[in-house]
Amino acid sequence: MAGRVPMSDLEVGPTLFACMVASAFHRMVKRSFAELPRTGRVTGTETMDLNDIRKKIDTIDFEILKLLNSRMEYALRTKKFKQGITDQKREAEVVEYIQKHSQGLIEPEFCKGLFREIISESKRLQSENLRLIGFHGEHGAFSEIAAREFDPNLIYISCDEVREVFEAVESGLLHYGIVPVENTLDGTLAGVNESLAETHLQIIGEIKIRIHYCLLALPDTDASEIRVVYSHRQALSQCQQYLADHELEGRPFYDAAGAAKMLLRERPKGSAAIASPFAAGYYNLAVVAENIEDHRNNVTRFLVISRTGNEGRGDKCSILFATEHKAGALFRVLKEFADEGINLTRIESMPNRNDPGNYLFFLDFHGSIEDERVSRAIETVKQMTPVFRFLGCYPQGAYPA
Repeated sequence: MAGRVPMSDLEVGPTLFACMVASAFHRMVKRSFAELPRTGRVTGTETMDLNDIRKKIDTIDFEILKLLNSRMEYALRTKKFKQGITDQKREAEVVEYIQKHSQGLIEPEFCKGLFREIISESKRLQSENLRLIGFHGEHGAFSEIAAREFDPNLIYISCDEVREVFEAVESGLLHYGIVPVENTLDGTLAGVNESLAETHLQIIGEIKIRIHYCLLALPDTDASEIRVVYSHRQALSQCQQYLADHELEGRPFYDAAGAAKMLLRERPKGSAAIASPFAAGYYNLAVVAENIEDHRNNVTRFLVISRTGNEGRGDKCSILFATEHKAGALFRVLKEFADEGINLTRIESMPNRNDPGNYLFFLDFHGSIEDERVSRAIETVKQMTPVFRFLGCYPQGAYPA
């Protein structure tokens, strides 16, 4: 498994979470009190405002909830590697560690009870038949929005890279994955075709969502003080006119939703982020401006992948193939679909890493594998090509209004 996805219960247990919480507490409290008005030790002219303190406490509580949610996500990933849910020896080790390292104002017994509750909730979630879907990016990403549209009853798991989504599904760590394959403005998105070619996963769904960007800032931020805006390069490039009109400096960040997350945690002065409206609610940020994208016809198409297919259910299909080194070989393949009256919706190519100088082709078309015309064309193309793979039959995604 690539990226930072843990591979054992030891790596994702409450010990790791304790470190995350301690780090967050230290960071948030230090920053929060640094921002508070000072009591007038020298001048006596300023007093600490109760509402200010409560706002800082609310911010800390909000981050604790996010950390708890992340901890439970990691716990669900460990289920594949465990023979059972309960491990009393491991639980005792964790509780002992927590008691030993309890510091500051919090009593060891309180920490012991707290983490027993956390472990109990983790075990409850692992005992349920929850279905996990991985998406690329931080929570609040457009990929997560697409995943929620695909199935609102799934558990949405953040992954660092597109390849990580494929590897997690292929290994059985996740039940499904959702990945962006093309955008109406930027075309094919990197990494997806390569992973489709290198794995044996099936496409079982297609989701199309319209991309709307918002300018997000910390609550109570004065919009006139914003000078710097963080987001992914693609988001910045798709909001260039807004940035120019408002004389804002765009600074690239690894992920649009990640920029929103950074804004909440680091609280940089005079800064904002460009991300989805969903990210605003997820990270408790204020929406300064909505729909700031340059082009309204900005739609991204996502593919849902799984280890097993839809058993022919659907009205759209995808295939992968390579042709022989002969003049007109690709034309003859495409002609088979034309002769059957099958409408092609996408054709992409990429170098075939296993056959330098040749290419792999990705083809999407309307029709079900149960349709005689489709099955006939596929069977003919399979005989004509040295490399062929059926990628899936799935319901066509509706174009967003």
